[in-house]
Amino acid sequence: MTSWCGMQESIAAVCEQYLRAQVTGDQRTALRIVREALARGHSVWSVQQDVVQAAQREIGRMWQENRLSIAHEHMATAISQMALVHLFERAPVPRSRGRTIVVACVEGELHDLPARLIADYLEMDGFTVRYLGANVPTESLCAALVEAPPDLLGLSVTMSFNVAGLRAAVAAVRQRLPGLKIAAGGHALVWAPELAGQLGVIVVVGGGPGAIVAALAQQLGGAS
Repeated sequence: MTSWCGMQESIAAVCEQYLRAQVTGDQRTALRIVREALARGHSVWSVQQDVVQAAQREIGRMWQENRLSIAHEHMATAISQMALVHLFERAPVPRSRGRTIVVACVEGELHDLPARLIADYLEMDGFTVRYLGANVPTESLCAALVEAPPDLLGLSVTMSFNVAGLRAAVAAVRQRLPGLKIAAGGHALVWAPELAGQLGVIVVVGGGPGAIVAALAQQLGGAS
């Protein structure tokens, strides 16, 4: 049997419990649910994807439908940030791929949880990840990249009005580091598939985190 989020019933039940804790702001219960899921044999990857990420998508839908206020959405997201730290600490250490990826939200983009999730997935797959967080000023981003050039830059943009920030970041990085591979992802790009061609970047949206990680690995020559 599958649940409202399309997952097997056992992990979906965990997701629903976690979502209830999020909505009520009960961070202790949310973390207990995460710990118990791991103790019952669910993998870190599964709890990240099928509990935290799935619940967060539902939080976003409830906010869009005006069933949650911005304050409640922020409260729920803060709980998920804590849960991700808890999960990351318990993830097995992978064999290094010998490749470094910088992940950052473009200037103006405050929704950093999707980028945080992808950064964790990449780290768990053996990449060295430097995560810069939300709302990274374009000039500061360029300075960090020039100081220590990575193998790939991943830019996240959730809100459509921040696509201009993506354009500015790509243009500035291209000027400083013309050979650097740039990938872009986030909800805003679902509605603007033409950006890949316009900006000359790798757009990674949809298909789940496993597909995104595999796509980025392929761009880096399948390094292992």
